[in-house]
Amino acid sequence: MSHQQPLNKVDNNAGVNCNTQRTSSWWSGVQMGPPDFIQGVKEAFMRDTNPNKINLSVGTYYDDNGKPYVLSCVRKAEDQLRAKNLDKEYCPISGTPEFCKRSIEFALSEDSDVIKNGLNATVQGISGAGSLRIGAAFLNRFFPGNKAIYLPNPTYSNHTPIFTQAGLHVKAYTYYDPKTCGFDFTGFMDEISKIPERSIILLHACAHNPTGVDPNKEQWAEISQLAKKKNLYVFFDMAYQGFATGDIDNDAFAVRQFIKDGHQICLAQSFSKNMGLYGERVGAFTVVCSSKEEADRVMSQLKIIIRALYSFPPINGARIVTEILGDPKLKSDWLQELKGMADRIISVRSKLRDCLKKVGSTRNWEHITNQIGMFCFTGMTPDQVGRLIKEHSIYLTIDGRISMACVTSKNVESIARAIHQVTN
Repeated sequence: MSHQQPLNKVDNNAGVNCNTQRTSSWWSGVQMGPPDFIQGVKEAFMRDTNPNKINLSVGTYYDDNGKPYVLSCVRKAEDQLRAKNLDKEYCPISGTPEFCKRSIEFALSEDSDVIKNGLNATVQGISGAGSLRIGAAFLNRFFPGNKAIYLPNPTYSNHTPIFTQAGLHVKAYTYYDPKTCGFDFTGFMDEISKIPERSIILLHACAHNPTGVDPNKEQWAEISQLAKKKNLYVFFDMAYQGFATGDIDNDAFAVRQFIKDGHQICLAQSFSKNMGLYGERVGAFTVVCSSKEEADRVMSQLKIIIRALYSFPPINGARIVTEILGDPKLKSDWLQELKGMADRIISVRSKLRDCLKKVGSTRNWEHITNQIGMFCFTGMTPDQVGRLIKEHSIYLTIDGRISMACVTSKNVESIARAIHQVTN
């Protein structure tokens, strides 16, 4: 006689174990991640019921009425694209060839020997962050030297997670001088001279984020020579070309100087700020190589990296950029609008500084007009920032950074009075 248990008989103990296993979560060990600090400022701003509240943390361009701004040349480009009745098929893994060509010409100039000789491997990226991520993955896989990347202190808040998650070791070098709210050139050069040879160093090409502090042209030339002497590999992040000073060639000076000096750089570009294409996520990543054959090999590997990350880049924003850069009339209109945006930022810097003097502040606020680009490092302490938020409903990041695009002719005096009160 078989003693085998009937199939319909329940083993209560087994059932308990099974249920315990089934109710145990796969993700019980996942810890709560820290909130994005800029998003946290936005959420606090949204909860504030003060009708006169001001948000100075937003990293997008607003017009003088405090409204998001869509460039008229972008609207015209969209109209022209609609008239072409284009399809929505996948673009190549590396992006559309015309977009890549226009992007690198924009960065290096149309008569660049790098482009003429086919020494660049340029791919479309998902704006600046996505382009940085492609570069980070490529460097982690193929860079023959030290797998550490040196970032300025402070730097764009997304730099560290991008490079860390790609597998690179992130280290910092001196950049900003809190005593002067300016560039610490001496400290910078001293620390760069101590970086091990064959390491990677990241540089902001213009309008350093978050400080708005840039080296001058003479300092850039010295930095280039030191990096060459130390045999450092330079990764440029150029998210604000044309948006910093209104002059696309002036803002590309550092990148072009390093190329002129013989550096084989890599470069991340973004069209979010200078074309206002934030949500379209349009950017490019380039590796400058020593030969056409080397560039072809690098391109083949960039495609493999992109294919595994997101397969194909989005096409609409790249078409808008290509349409504007490829149409002489649209490009002329764009350059005029771009200068208008840059000039407004420059003008509100002067207005804020003047208003601070007008309301009675005796502090030195020269750094407001000495800095450049969208952001200003005010030099305010975390306690002073806390008072601005609590007492005046003026919101900014805890490091004292404000977005100058959020300062308007209508709110500049209120901002100045509040800053004076908390810093007096």
